[in-house]
Amino acid sequence: MQTVKIGGVPEHFNLAWYLTLKEKSYQKENINLRWTDYHGGTGQMCKALRNKEIDMAVVLTEGVIKDITEGSPCKIVQVFVKSPLIWGIHVAAQSKFKTISDIKGRRAAISRYGSGSHLMSYINATKHNWSLDTDLNFEVIKNLDGAVKGLTNAEADYFLWEKFTTKPIVDQGVFRRIGNIPTPWPCFVIAVRDEFIENNTQALKSILNIINAQTAAFKTIPNIDKTIANRYEQKLEDVQQWLSLTEWSQTALSASVVNDVQNQLLALQIIDTKLAYENLVVDVL
Repeated sequence: MQTVKIGGVPEHFNLAWYLTLKEKSYQKENINLRWTDYHGGTGQMCKALRNKEIDMAVVLTEGVIKDITEGSPCKIVQVFVKSPLIWGIHVAAQSKFKTISDIKGRRAAISRYGSGSHLMSYINATKHNWSLDTDLNFEVIKNLDGAVKGLTNAEADYFLWEKFTTKPIVDQGVFRRIGNIPTPWPCFVIAVRDEFIENNTQALKSILNIINAQTAAFKTIPNIDKTIANRYEQKLEDVQQWLSLTEWSQTALSASVVNDVQNQLLALQIIDTKLAYENLVVDVL
């Protein structure tokens, strides 16, 4: 049986992977798929891909495109979630910051450089016409737990993270959300190391076919809203709203989206150069 290592964030977006693993769907194809949770998000997973600690990852589109332009030997094989990710902009519940303008020039908590929380801070700054040189400052906090500690102890001033994941923390009175900003592109893609694609094409196809069948039928699973609410400790009405906004995908990332993401990252000076579509994306199905 072939062992394949994959990583992703421990969030409701990835429940479909958990369900297929629980059903031993990959073992039926002689594949031992080993899932690892990455609490540090996309930046941590990109590093793991580079270091060959994992073969595949479910990562944020902008983050992995940035990493590939910087030499990471992997490709995007398909879109996983085609709807935008809605990032909540959070401050400590007791902080003096009430509006987006209040955090201009303040310290953004980020999981690591190159992460979604880092890159979306640039998107947010541009949206509000801030200076990328003087109005953005960063404090690395590693993960969501680090953000709770950092904002509560005033080690950082604001934090961008997926709004439904942080909703329980807002409800507990730890964070206060002062705004939202959606990604201007499909949020999650599946990235795979080049070496793995080249040597294990059939296994990769089998994995993608299994997960795509699961995501295509995900919303029709009986009581899936209650399952998510219980597993991720979220309110049922929040889960139902999230499900209504979220759309999975079973197809490759389009050239137009790749071009748009690269153009925006280039304009924000997050990447130095653009790559051709075929250097970023491969369609194996």
